[in-house]
Amino acid sequence: MPLPFNLYSHTMTSVLTLVKGRGTALENLLMGLSLNTVLPDEMVIVFMNEPIRVMPSMPFPVRCFQMSSEEQLPLAEARNHAAVKAAGDFLIFLDVDCIPSSDLILKYQEHQHSRQLLSGQIRYLTEKAMGHEDLMNHLVQLSAPDPIRAGLSTIPHALFWSLNFACSRQTYFYIGGFDEDYKGYGAEDTDFSFTAAQKGISIQNVQAFAFHQYHANYSPPLNHFTDIICNANRFFTKWKVWPMEGWLKAFDDRRLIVWSENEIRPIRLPNPDEIKQALKT
Repeated sequence: MPLPFNLYSHTMTSVLTLVKGRGTALENLLMGLSLNTVLPDEMVIVFMNEPIRVMPSMPFPVRCFQMSSEEQLPLAEARNHAAVKAAGDFLIFLDVDCIPSSDLILKYQEHQHSRQLLSGQIRYLTEKAMGHEDLMNHLVQLSAPDPIRAGLSTIPHALFWSLNFACSRQTYFYIGGFDEDYKGYGAEDTDFSFTAAQKGISIQNVQAFAFHQYHANYSPPLNHFTDIICNANRFFTKWKVWPMEGWLKAFDDRRLIVWSENEIRPIRLPNPDEIKQALKT
Protein backbone atom coordinates (compact mmCIF):
# COMPACT_ATOMS: atom_id res chain seq x y z
CA MET A 1 0.00 0.00 0.00
CA PRO A 2 1.57 3.35 -1.01
CA LEU A 3 2.41 5.65 1.86
CA PRO A 4 1.90 9.40 1.93
CA PHE A 5 5.01 11.36 1.03
CA ASN A 6 5.07 13.26 4.31
CA LEU A 7 5.69 10.11 6.30
CA TYR A 8 9.12 9.98 4.66
CA SER A 9 9.96 13.65 4.93
CA HIS A 10 8.61 16.96 6.10
CA THR A 11 9.00 18.34 2.59
CA MET A 12 5.61 18.51 0.91
CA THR A 13 5.54 17.38 -2.71
CA SER A 14 3.18 18.63 -5.40
CA VAL A 15 2.81 17.01 -8.83
CA LEU A 16 1.73 19.51 -11.49
CA THR A 17 0.24 19.07 -14.96
CA LEU A 18 -1.45 21.17 -17.63
CA VAL A 19 -4.51 20.01 -19.59
CA LYS A 20 -6.23 20.94 -22.84
CA GLY A 21 -8.45 18.03 -23.87
CA ARG A 22 -6.49 14.79 -23.30
CA GLY A 23 -9.08 13.27 -20.94
CA THR A 24 -7.94 9.64 -21.21
CA ALA A 25 -4.29 10.64 -20.93
CA LEU A 26 -5.02 12.55 -17.72
CA GLU A 27 -6.83 9.56 -16.21
CA ASN A 28 -3.83 7.34 -17.02
CA LEU A 29 -1.47 9.85 -15.42
CA LEU A 30 -3.58 9.89 -12.25
CA MET A 31 -3.76 6.10 -12.22
CA GLY A 32 0.02 5.90 -12.49
CA LEU A 33 0.41 8.32 -9.58
CA SER A 34 -2.02 6.31 -7.46
CA LEU A 35 0.18 3.22 -7.98
CA ASN A 36 3.37 4.97 -6.84
CA THR A 37 5.26 3.46 -3.92
CA VAL A 38 5.23 6.95 -2.37
CA LEU A 39 2.18 9.11 -2.96
CA PRO A 40 2.31 12.84 -3.64
CA ASP A 41 0.87 15.22 -1.09
CA GLU A 42 -1.26 16.73 -3.84
CA MET A 43 -1.88 16.82 -7.56
CA VAL A 44 -2.33 20.27 -9.14
CA ILE A 45 -4.09 20.40 -12.52
CA VAL A 46 -4.43 23.56 -14.60
CA PHE A 47 -7.12 23.39 -17.28
CA MET A 48 -6.19 25.73 -20.12
CA ASN A 49 -9.13 27.48 -21.81
CA GLU A 50 -11.62 24.78 -20.87
CA PRO A 51 -13.89 23.98 -17.92
CA ILE A 52 -12.62 22.01 -14.94
CA ARG A 53 -13.68 18.38 -15.21
CA VAL A 54 -14.82 16.02 -12.48
CA MET A 55 -11.81 13.94 -11.46
CA PRO A 56 -11.86 10.31 -10.31
CA SER A 57 -11.30 9.70 -6.60
CA MET A 58 -7.60 9.40 -5.78
CA PRO A 59 -5.68 8.46 -2.60
CA PHE A 60 -4.26 12.01 -2.53
CA PRO A 61 -5.84 15.47 -2.93
CA VAL A 62 -6.44 16.60 -6.51
CA ARG A 63 -6.70 20.38 -6.83
CA CYS A 64 -7.99 21.78 -10.12
CA PHE A 65 -7.71 25.30 -11.49
CA GLN A 66 -8.96 26.96 -14.64
CA MET A 67 -6.92 29.45 -16.63
CA SER A 68 -8.25 31.52 -19.51
CA SER A 69 -5.99 33.07 -22.12
CA GLU A 70 -6.12 34.50 -25.61
CA GLU A 71 -3.49 31.91 -26.51
CA GLN A 72 -4.65 28.41 -27.42
CA LEU A 73 -1.89 26.76 -25.38
CA PRO A 74 -0.52 29.24 -22.83
CA LEU A 75 2.11 26.79 -21.62
CA ALA A 76 4.53 29.18 -19.91
CA GLU A 77 1.79 31.06 -18.09
CA ALA A 78 -0.01 27.84 -17.10
CA ARG A 79 3.13 26.28 -15.59
CA ASN A 80 3.75 29.40 -13.56
CA HIS A 81 0.10 29.41 -12.48
CA ALA A 82 0.41 25.78 -11.34
CA ALA A 83 3.59 26.54 -9.39
CA VAL A 84 1.97 29.50 -7.62
CA LYS A 85 -1.09 27.43 -6.69
CA ALA A 86 0.94 24.42 -5.50
CA ALA A 87 1.28 24.04 -1.75
CA GLY A 88 4.43 21.91 -1.91
CA ASP A 89 8.04 22.90 -1.40
CA PHE A 90 9.08 20.27 -3.97
CA LEU A 91 7.52 20.44 -7.44
CA ILE A 92 7.30 17.58 -9.95
CA PHE A 93 6.14 18.65 -13.42
CA LEU A 94 4.65 15.95 -15.62
CA ASP A 95 3.22 16.41 -19.10
CA VAL A 96 -0.38 15.21 -19.25
CA ASP A 97 0.69 12.52 -21.73
CA CYS A 98 3.08 10.97 -19.18
CA ILE A 99 2.34 7.92 -17.04
CA PRO A 100 4.76 7.91 -14.09
CA SER A 101 6.66 4.76 -13.20
CA SER A 102 5.76 3.31 -9.81
CA ASP A 103 8.93 4.72 -8.22
CA LEU A 104 9.00 8.11 -9.96
CA ILE A 105 8.18 10.10 -6.82
CA LEU A 106 10.60 8.04 -4.72
CA LYS A 107 13.43 8.60 -7.23
CA TYR A 108 12.80 12.34 -7.28
CA GLN A 109 12.45 12.38 -3.47
CA GLU A 110 16.06 11.24 -3.15
CA HIS A 111 17.13 14.61 -4.61
CA GLN A 112 14.41 16.88 -3.21
CA HIS A 113 16.83 19.15 -1.37
CA SER A 114 19.00 19.72 -4.44
CA ARG A 115 19.34 23.21 -5.94
CA GLN A 116 19.55 21.63 -9.39
CA LEU A 117 16.93 21.04 -12.05
CA LEU A 118 16.13 17.33 -11.92
CA SER A 119 15.57 15.83 -15.35
CA GLY A 120 13.63 12.56 -15.41
CA GLN A 121 13.67 9.90 -18.12
CA ILE A 122 11.12 9.35 -20.89
CA ARG A 123 10.14 6.15 -22.66
CA TYR A 124 7.65 6.16 -25.54
CA LEU A 125 4.59 3.94 -25.76
CA THR A 126 3.46 2.80 -29.21
CA GLU A 127 -0.06 3.11 -30.59
CA LYS A 128 -0.52 -0.65 -30.17
CA ALA A 129 0.67 -0.46 -26.56
CA MET A 130 -2.11 1.97 -25.66
CA GLY A 131 -4.69 -0.76 -26.30
CA HIS A 132 -3.01 -3.32 -24.05
CA GLU A 133 -5.46 -4.66 -21.48
CA ASP A 134 -2.86 -4.56 -18.69
CA LEU A 135 -0.91 -1.47 -19.75
CA MET A 136 0.09 -0.33 -16.25
CA ASN A 137 1.91 -3.58 -15.53
CA HIS A 138 3.77 -3.71 -18.86
CA LEU A 139 4.93 -0.12 -19.34
CA VAL A 140 8.62 -0.98 -19.71
CA GLN A 141 8.06 -3.88 -22.11
CA LEU A 142 5.68 -1.84 -24.30
CA SER A 143 7.86 1.27 -24.56
CA ALA A 144 11.05 2.45 -26.26
CA PRO A 145 13.71 4.80 -24.85
CA ASP A 146 13.99 8.45 -25.83
CA PRO A 147 16.21 8.34 -28.95
CA ILE A 148 17.92 11.64 -28.07
CA ARG A 149 18.46 11.61 -24.29
CA ALA A 150 18.55 7.93 -23.34
CA GLY A 151 21.99 6.81 -22.26
CA LEU A 152 23.28 10.32 -21.56
CA SER A 153 24.95 10.56 -18.17
CA THR A 154 24.31 14.31 -18.11
CA ILE A 155 21.66 16.41 -19.82
CA PRO A 156 22.98 19.60 -21.44
CA HIS A 157 20.80 22.67 -20.93
CA ALA A 158 19.98 22.75 -24.65
CA LEU A 159 18.33 19.31 -24.34
CA PHE A 160 16.25 20.08 -21.25
CA TRP A 161 12.62 19.11 -21.80
CA SER A 162 9.65 19.92 -19.61
CA LEU A 163 7.82 16.60 -20.04
CA ASN A 164 9.22 15.18 -16.82
CA PHE A 165 11.26 17.32 -14.44
CA ALA A 166 11.36 18.45 -10.83
CA CYS A 167 12.94 21.09 -8.62
CA SER A 168 12.45 22.75 -5.30
CA ARG A 169 9.96 25.58 -5.15
CA GLN A 170 12.82 27.88 -4.17
CA THR A 171 14.83 26.89 -7.27
CA TYR A 172 11.83 27.35 -9.57
CA PHE A 173 11.22 30.91 -8.44
CA TYR A 174 14.94 31.71 -8.26
CA ILE A 175 15.08 30.87 -11.99
CA GLY A 176 12.03 33.08 -12.37
CA GLY A 177 9.61 30.48 -13.67
CA PHE A 178 8.82 30.31 -17.37
CA ASP A 179 9.07 33.48 -19.46
CA GLU A 180 5.48 34.41 -20.27
CA ASP A 181 6.58 36.44 -23.29
CA TYR A 182 6.75 33.09 -25.09
CA LYS A 183 3.37 32.62 -26.71
CA GLY A 184 1.88 29.17 -26.94
CA TYR A 185 4.01 26.26 -28.10
CA GLY A 186 7.76 26.13 -28.60
CA ALA A 187 11.10 27.02 -26.95
CA GLU A 188 9.68 28.15 -23.61
CA ASP A 189 11.24 25.17 -21.83
CA THR A 190 14.64 25.66 -23.49
CA ASP A 191 14.51 29.30 -22.41
CA PHE A 192 13.74 28.19 -18.84
CA SER A 193 16.79 25.91 -18.93
CA PHE A 194 19.06 28.59 -20.42
CA THR A 195 17.96 31.00 -17.68
CA ALA A 196 18.77 28.31 -15.12
CA ALA A 197 22.27 27.96 -16.61
CA GLN A 198 22.74 31.74 -16.54
CA LYS A 199 21.91 31.66 -12.83
CA GLY A 200 24.28 28.80 -12.09
CA ILE A 201 21.64 26.05 -11.85
CA SER A 202 22.88 22.76 -13.31
CA ILE A 203 20.80 19.80 -14.49
CA GLN A 204 20.95 16.45 -12.75
CA ASN A 205 19.91 13.33 -14.64
CA VAL A 206 17.54 11.31 -12.42
CA GLN A 207 16.28 7.76 -12.99
CA ALA A 208 12.67 8.87 -12.56
CA PHE A 209 10.91 7.30 -15.53
CA ALA A 210 7.70 8.45 -17.17
CA PHE A 211 6.03 6.74 -20.13
CA HIS A 212 4.78 9.02 -22.89
CA GLN A 213 1.38 7.94 -24.18
CA TYR A 214 1.10 7.64 -27.94
CA HIS A 215 -0.88 10.25 -29.83
CA ALA A 216 -0.87 11.49 -33.40
CA ASN A 217 1.42 14.46 -33.88
CA TYR A 218 2.62 16.83 -36.55
CA SER A 219 6.14 16.61 -37.97
CA PRO A 220 7.08 19.34 -38.47
CA PRO A 221 4.50 20.98 -36.18
CA LEU A 222 2.90 23.17 -38.84
CA ASN A 223 -0.16 23.39 -36.60
CA HIS A 224 1.94 25.60 -34.28
CA PHE A 225 3.67 27.53 -37.07
CA THR A 226 2.89 31.06 -35.86
CA ASP A 227 3.83 30.33 -32.25
CA ILE A 228 7.11 28.69 -33.26
CA ILE A 229 8.20 31.61 -35.45
CA CYS A 230 7.30 34.16 -32.77
CA ASN A 231 9.05 32.18 -30.04
CA ALA A 232 12.14 31.46 -32.16
CA ASN A 233 12.62 35.18 -32.74
CA ARG A 234 12.06 35.86 -29.04
CA PHE A 235 14.64 33.22 -28.11
CA PHE A 236 17.25 34.53 -30.59
CA THR A 237 16.82 38.10 -29.39
CA LYS A 238 17.44 36.92 -25.84
CA TRP A 239 20.19 34.29 -26.31
CA LYS A 240 21.74 34.96 -29.78
CA VAL A 241 21.29 31.33 -30.83
CA TRP A 242 18.40 29.67 -32.64
CA PRO A 243 16.20 27.08 -30.91
CA MET A 244 14.18 24.37 -32.69
CA GLU A 245 16.54 24.39 -35.67
CA GLY A 246 15.18 21.16 -37.14
CA TRP A 247 11.67 22.57 -37.30
CA LEU A 248 12.86 25.93 -38.61
CA LYS A 249 14.83 24.18 -41.39
CA ALA A 250 11.69 22.24 -42.31
CA PHE A 251 9.75 25.52 -42.53
CA ASP A 252 12.55 27.01 -44.63
CA ASP A 253 12.58 23.98 -46.96
CA ARG A 254 8.85 24.48 -47.54
CA ARG A 255 9.49 28.17 -48.33
CA LEU A 256 7.25 29.28 -45.49
CA ILE A 257 9.88 31.60 -43.98
CA VAL A 258 12.82 33.83 -44.77
CA TRP A 259 15.56 32.87 -42.30
CA SER A 260 18.36 35.40 -42.07
CA GLU A 261 21.29 35.53 -39.67
CA ASN A 262 19.34 37.30 -36.93
CA GLU A 263 15.65 37.17 -37.89
CA ILE A 264 12.94 34.90 -39.21
CA ARG A 265 10.07 36.35 -41.18
CA PRO A 266 7.06 34.31 -42.31
CA ILE A 267 6.38 34.40 -46.06
CA ARG A 268 3.03 32.68 -45.81
CA LEU A 269 1.01 30.44 -43.52
CA PRO A 270 0.99 26.70 -44.22
CA ASN A 271 -2.17 25.74 -46.06
CA PRO A 272 -4.61 23.11 -44.73
CA ASP A 273 -3.26 20.42 -47.08
CA GLU A 274 0.32 21.00 -45.88
CA ILE A 275 -0.77 20.78 -42.26
CA LYS A 276 -2.73 17.59 -42.97
CA GLN A 277 0.27 16.01 -44.72
CA ALA A 278 2.44 16.76 -41.66
CA LEU A 279 0.12 14.77 -39.39
CA LYS A 280 1.80 11.53 -38.34
CA THR A 281 -0.64 8.87 -37.17
